[in-house]
Amino acid sequence: MSARLPARPHVMVTGSSGAIGGALALELVARRPGARLTLVDKVAPPAELARELASARVEIVDLGDVAALPALLERVGPCDGLINAAGCMEVRRFERFEWDAAWQLLAVDLIAPLRLFHEASTGMLARGSGFVVNVTSMAGRVPIRGCAFYGAAKAGLSMASEIAHAELGPRGVHVVTVYPGPVASALERGARAQLRQSLLARAIPMGRARALSRRVLDAVEAGEPRVVYPSLYRVGFSAVGLASRVALRLGPEPVA
Repeated sequence: MSARLPARPHVMVTGSSGAIGGALALELVARRPGARLTLVDKVAPPAELARELASARVEIVDLGDVAALPALLERVGPCDGLINAAGCMEVRRFERFEWDAAWQLLAVDLIAPLRLFHEASTGMLARGSGFVVNVTSMAGRVPIRGCAFYGAAKAGLSMASEIAHAELGPRGVHVVTVYPGPVASALERGARAQLRQSLLARAIPMGRARALSRRVLDAVEAGEPRVVYPSLYRVGFSAVGLASRVALRLGPEPVA
């Protein structure tokens, strides 16, 4: 972590019960054993993670309940680091998405992380140091059928994160935007079950949460603005027009 952080930084990790959030929490304490963690998720951490992070504070909160966030922030207190890794993904054709379900997805994937990001970074700016990691998605960069609302949420969070990196960095707050492709997890398995298989879907590489977590913390330490993982997706990140045409023409179709 940045040398400007305290010896025992307080870091809040959302989505800590998921594969990516859990891996990031473990990688963080491996690199900074004195870190004080607050783990936030709508369910308790898995038993193995709870054993390895026994000293962490656990907050069970449904981030989709945006009205509950001020109370969460009050309980948690000032953070030296924030890792926004919580997310939900529903794959469905646009016209078949009920608005209540769409709003819940937007609340968890866009509104809640922006609210936490805004609050945490305000305190970091006042202290002159800190870091924020926002886990977004390549689905916010390249259109995927069935992911209109998920892609919209991730695109919005990505844009806010990239702008904040430029605005906050000179004042001591480092922001990293993370663009994962498919990463082995319960979220990925659930999304894949909602898609008809295609040649492109079978050919794309699958990432691993621990490998991603190492790259993300490397970026925090090196002051890099973003992480695109697996590495093959850097092509799609840079050549958005080509990647979009390929994804829309050859990519998987939603079942519903």
